Order: sequence, then C-alpha cells, then structure tokens
Amino acid sequence: MNKLWAVILLLGSICGNAFGQPQVPHHAQHQASHHAHQSPAPATQCKAPTLNCAKAATPYFAPDGTLWVVWTGNGVVSIARSSDLAMNFDPRIEIAQHGALLDTGPDARPQLVGNHKGDMAIAYAFFKDKQWNAQINISTSVDQGKSFSEPRSVSNDMASQRFPALSMNPDGRLFIAWIDKRLVAQAKKTGKHALGGSIAYAWSENMGQSFSQEIIAQPNSCECCRIGLSVNPQGLPVMIYRAIFNEKVRDHATQVVLSESQAGPVERVAVDNWETDSCPHHGPSIAVSSAGTFHVAWFTEGSARTGTYYARSVDSGKNYSPPRSIGNPKAQPGRPYLLAQDKTIWLVWKEFDGKRAAIFMQRSEDDGVKWSDPKLVAETIGYSDHPLLVNNQNQTYLSWLTAAQGYRLISLDTQH
Repeated sequence: MNKLWAVILLLGSICGNAFGQPQVPHHAQHQASHHAHQSPAPATQCKAPTLNCAKAATPYFAPDGTLWVVWTGNGVVSIARSSDLAMNFDPRIEIAQHGALLDTGPDARPQLVGNHKGDMAIAYAFFKDKQWNAQINISTSVDQGKSFSEPRSVSNDMASQRFPALSMNPDGRLFIAWIDKRLVAQAKKTGKHALGGSIAYAWSENMGQSFSQEIIAQPNSCECCRIGLSVNPQGLPVMIYRAIFNEKVRDHATQVVLSESQAGPVERVAVDNWETDSCPHHGPSIAVSSAGTFHVAWFTEGSARTGTYYARSVDSGKNYSPPRSIGNPKAQPGRPYLLAQDKTIWLVWKEFDGKRAAIFMQRSEDDGVKWSDPKLVAETIGYSDHPLLVNNQNQTYLSWLTAAQGYRLISLDTQH
C-alpha cells in the first residue's frame, strides 16, 4: 500500500460522536424503536459506520418536521431520522459501502434534499482509482424514506466527478451541480496542460432516477472546493464556486442556471486576486432571499484581501457590495455558511484559537443591510465538522457534528 492510501485509511478512522445504532440494510423498513445518546467512544474504538464515528453529517427536514441526517463514517454512507430534533434517532439505513475509496476530503460531504412529499435524494462521491478520479452516486427514496434505491452514477462520462451539490426547486425538480474533469481529460489527451476542473449540472424530473443532458456551465473552476447552491424566487438554481480567471487566479463567481441547456453569465464576486495552483479545499456559500438578493460568503488568500468575507448583490450578481470581513482574523475564521428565510439572513462560521473550535453567528432582518453583532453559539475541543444551517417551519437551526459532544442541533432563534 502506498503512502497516499495509508493517509486515506487514517482519515477514514477519525471519529465524531453521537450514538451507535445497529446496521439496517438500505432497503429495509424503519423500526419504531429509538436509541438515545451514548458516551463518546474512544478514537481507538471508533471504527463503526455509525454516527458516532462520522466525519461529516448533512441534515434535512421533511415536510412533516422529521429530521433526517445523512453521514459518512468509516467508508460507509448512512442515513437516519429523528422525530425529536436529534435527541434520538431511528436505526440507521445503510446506503453504500466504499471503504477507503469513499470521498471524505475536507470539502467533501454527502448531500441530501427532499421534495414537498418527503421523497429524498442522496448524493456522494467515491474514488475509482489512486489518481483521485471519482464518481458521483445518487440514491433516491420515493416512499418518504421507507426505502432507498441502490446507488447509481449520476454521469455516463468516464472522467472524474466530485463535490455534488443538490437543490430542489418549488415544482419538485431536482438539480445537481458538480466539479467535472472531462475537459481536463480531453486536453491531456491532446498533450495540452490543463488545470482545475469545470462546473457541470443536470436536472431530474423523478428525484434522480434519471437526469437530463449534462451541461458544462463554466469550463474553468477549482477542482477541490465545494459548490454553494441556492434557489432564486423564480425557482432557478444559483451557484457560487471558486472559478479560475486568466489561467491562474482562483476567485469566486456566481451563476444562475436558466434552463436545462443554458446557464447565465459568470459574475465575479470580488477581485481577490488569489494566484495559486494549489487546492484550497475551502468552498463558498450562498443564500438568496425572497426579494432575490444574493448573499455570499467565502474564504480567500488573495493579494487584494485575505480571510473570510461576506457580500450581497441586489441585481442577480451583476454587482456586489464591497466585501465585509467576517470574524476575528486572529482566530482563523472560515467555513462560512448562509441561510435565507424570507428577508432574514443567517450567517455562521468557525473559528479556532489554538485549543477550541467555536461557531459564531450573525443575523440580518433587513436582507443584509444591517447585521447583529457576532455571537458565540457553540464550541468544542477536538475534531468537528463544518457548521451548517437548516430550516424547519420557520425555525432555524445550527447543525454541527463534533467529536466531544456528538451531533448537535441548536436553535438559533433563541440566540439573537
């Protein structure tokens, strides 16, 4: 075994914490029993595919208020539901096993969305070889989570695809975007030097059971940063990603997907002028308000500015406000995440002071014009996942997986 795969195996064994549930096959029916939190398992014993051994967890609230969480742990993709806001979970449903091949990089995580009926789609990536060429699989449930389909590839193209991002528009159509390497592969076959990847997308009318033709929206993007995704008031997907400008600058851009076959213009968020050929592994976030305002947050180490920033656009990305610095620059602020609820905007991010990881929050009630002071809402020692935001019946929650405290669902409506 070479050193690269030894590292992957080591990463797969790093633990989070919550509660260990017995395995249930992905096609099995849910059982009525619940399993309460258990004490944190020591890292040396954390080798199960349960949530207490997870690296990343992604939440979704079904229309009936049930919380679903999908996670990756020790090479397995699993999902479980909770009827009491994460205090207890049903036995996990196993979606797939990929062992050390499962993509669990710093910006890689399983994706989960659902429609108005409670049907769901899960997307994740795994490596097909030792050169980091990956495949995105999707698994769907059309019976409100009673069962999930066998995972299948999103794309028929043999090139690498990573970092899926899912959204659901109001009429129930599923949208998926990802980092695609087909143009890079084609360039290499002709002897040309090519960096990065491309932003690709497709639509599904049946919760991911089949997809429309795959479209390249932006041919030049960073190959290792997650895509931020939201939906505008017209029901169109709005993406933010780290694009490559002038062959060497990796700055952020937004783009509206207009139809199955057409994406709008690439709009640059800010001229940070980050010249690098490396992989930041640090993707952006976007939320679109009911008024159509784009709210974006990102990390950069450019010559123009360094750190984590926020900006907004009231003209669909054509112009952005001057970037506003987020967090304490001495505490490595990063991993920003945004959520819009009507014209109320939530922003969270992570800081690290050398000993503890802390999640801070700001809130705007006027579509991003004025913001509350930063407030500490959670902290931990040891490993922690990125902070995420999730909405349920006009209530906003922080979703955070930590090694010390397990999976945490924290109401933010009482925090401001």
